[in-house]
Formats: sequence, C-alpha cells, structure tokens
Amino acid sequence: MTRAVDADYLVVGAGATGMAFTDALIDHAEKVRVALIDRRHGVGGHWPEAYPFVRLHQASAFYGVASTLLGGGRVQHRGPEAGLQERAAKAEICTYFERILADRFLESDRVEFHPACEYRGDRTFVSRVSGERFVVPEHCRIVDAHHLAPRIPAETPPPFDVGDGARVVPVGELAHLAGAASEYVVVGAGKTATDACVWLLERGVAPDSICWVRPRDPWMLDRSVIQPVPEVFLAMVADTMETAASAASLDELFLRLEDAGIMLRIDRAVTPTMAKTPTLATWELELLRSIEHVVRRGHLAGVHRGRLEFADGAVAIKDDALIVHCAGAGLVYPPSVPVWTPEAITLQPIRSGFPCFGAALVGYVEASRADDGEKNRLCPPSPYSDSPATWARMTVIGARNARAFGAEPDIAAWASGVALNPARVPPGHPGSARLDEVLDRLQTHTAQGMVRLAALGGVAPR
Repeated sequence: MTRAVDADYLVVGAGATGMAFTDALIDHAEKVRVALIDRRHGVGGHWPEAYPFVRLHQASAFYGVASTLLGGGRVQHRGPEAGLQERAAKAEICTYFERILADRFLESDRVEFHPACEYRGDRTFVSRVSGERFVVPEHCRIVDAHHLAPRIPAETPPPFDVGDGARVVPVGELAHLAGAASEYVVVGAGKTATDACVWLLERGVAPDSICWVRPRDPWMLDRSVIQPVPEVFLAMVADTMETAASAASLDELFLRLEDAGIMLRIDRAVTPTMAKTPTLATWELELLRSIEHVVRRGHLAGVHRGRLEFADGAVAIKDDALIVHCAGAGLVYPPSVPVWTPEAITLQPIRSGFPCFGAALVGYVEASRADDGEKNRLCPPSPYSDSPATWARMTVIGARNARAFGAEPDIAAWASGVALNPARVPPGHPGSARLDEVLDRLQTHTAQGMVRLAALGGVAPR
C-alpha cells in the first residue's frame, strides 16, 4: 500500500543542513508544508553515531538553525579556551536538534517527520522498518540534504586490510575500553584523528605510546580567530586578503598565514598538503606536537599482528597494539551542481566553510524568490576544500557569493540577524575603533587579495 503525503517540500536528510533549510523555509514562506525524512531513527544526521567525546571544532553559534542559537552564545570562563565561545558536545547537539524538531517543526503543524525512511526516487520514500511506501504530489519540490553527508568511522569499515590477530576499533570505542593497550596506533590525519590523540594524551597516555599514521599533514585554522565577534572574524579575513595580495605561491601564502596567527600546522618542519582547515586550539597543538612517532608513508594498506603495511614496506608495532580507525572519508567531494534544478534543490555551502549558514540562506532565498535562475545567481555553491589550492578556490567563490547575496537589501538584513553568518555585524552593534580599522583594511586589501587568490586557486577572473 502507498500512502499519499501532503507536502510542498520533501527534505531528504534530517541532519544539520536539512534542519537549517527547513527552519528558514517555514520561518519565511507562508502556508508551506514540509515532509522531513531520514534513514536514521531520529534527527541530527551523523551526530547520534559520532564518537562520545566529539565536540564542534568551531563556536556553537555557527552551527544549527537560524531561529535558535545553539549554546546561547556562552563564552568559556575557565580552562585552556577561556575567553573563546563555547563548543557544544555531542549530547548537547543531539538534544538541540530533537528540541528543534519537537518545539519548532512539529509544533508549527507544518512539518511532519518520517524517521527510518529511505528516498527511492520518483517522489517516493519507504520505511526501512515497516516497508510502508509514501508518495508526495507532483508539485512537491525535492530537497537533497544528504548530497554532502559526511562519512564517519562508526559507519564505514576501515579503508585498509585487517589481518588475523590485529586489534582494530573505530574511534568511538576508545571510550569503552576494558583495559589499556601498550601502544595506540591512530590512523588518520583529520579532525577525528587529532581528537583521538588529544583524548588519549589528556587521559594520561604517554606520547611515546602513540603511533600516529598521518598520510598527509594538515593545515588547520587557529580557533581563536574563528569567533562570532566582528572585530575578530573580520580581522582574520582582512589579514588573509592582505597576505594573499602579495603571495607568490600557495606554500608562501599558507606560511605567511601561519606567521599571521591564522593557520596552524602540527610539524613546522613539514609543509602540509591537506587543507580541510578545521579549527584547532593552541593547547591542542602543543599536545599533538608531543607525539614523535609519526608515520608518513601514505595511506595504510593493511594491519597485522605486530606490523603496519604500506605500499613501500612495513612498520613494526607492538603485538598488542590497538589500531584506532579515524580514517573515514569525513567530508565528501562530489562535483558541485546548481542548487536549484528542475529535479531537486541540492543543499551545499554558499559562504565558504559554513554549511548551516548556506542551508539556511537557501531556505530564505527559496521562500523569498520565485525564479530559480535568480536564486542560482544569488547562491551558487561553494566547494569544500581539501588542499591549499582548493582552499584558495573555496575562499574566492565564497567571498564572491557573499558579495552577490549581500547586495540584496532583504538578504543582507536577514543575514546580519543570523548568528550562523560568521561575517555579520549584528544589528545594534555599538561599533568600535577596532572594527572601523578592520573594515578599512578589508576595503583596502580585498580586491587585490581576491585577484591573487583566484590566480592561486585556478579560478577564472571576473
């Protein structure tokens, strides 16, 4: 049996971007009805499956939905990040999305949620539990909110062979160990791997008991400059543009951004080739630098009792070593597509690096504009970055997009009132001499910085 669902939008994926889009849409479009589905049992995307000690890598204010501030804008008053905005942990994020669903979406009587459902195409979705089929009407727009869904270790097998006798666990199992290992082998180079290393070190594991398999060294952003404070965030942008304007190469650009206090790398003797650029605090950096056994031999091919295998040979490890799988793909990099097509609205970042703001912006533009061509002009997608070149490309495209949608008075007014927007100056901001100086520097250096970043990133000039 197939049941008809009365909906104007079918949002496929109830993770952060699906939730942010739905929230902005129902806030600004009258009388629309939304069917929200997810293959998981609840809302929040990958968060319920994430490792127990995970936190947002950036301020809570930049994450979630536009109508409801995650964390309330609280500042940390103790610990190594005192003075920085708080970063929500897994439990708080899951509870936040559950409350958005219950208190905003369902209470509005305009959103219905179908958990444990899979979209099958042709306007049809199916319950993974009961097998019941559902269909939405022809006028219903399909919203693809899982185009860029991350792949996490808890849901993906290790991307290397596991031989007999090797002990391999996904990163989340660290929190449930029954006994200590004589050696921990952390496999991966991204945020998950850095979190695993920091977690082990904070719990008393000696640095020389950790072997870190790092296929590529990463560039990361100093968390202290990615803050929801205009004088701080916009100063970082101004410094980036001023630095880029005279950079002769990508490596020179990143090294100078490091000198400017924007970029961080774990080993100053190695020039990183990866630039997904999550944020990192300096206290975490100091801990990570204490790990001296770093294996840089490309991707791990296989593990066996007592050894790690790579394409060019093997590395010895302890016989009882625990291999910690942090090598999920994380961010994915499918080709960018127009956000609006006749087939679907495909959610993607618009301003570089802030997917929740991008999804909320798409929701607002969908509610306030009728022509898909005009919507695509205002909101072309910005890619995620993976390398210094793609970081430069992402920065250019995101900045161009911000100029396009910021030229629309209603969008500019909406964006300035949305905490998800990292570059906003909030209404009622009292201003300051420091902010005036930052804005002057932005005006002075942005044009030339953008030209140079475009050349370094291989972006066609405009």
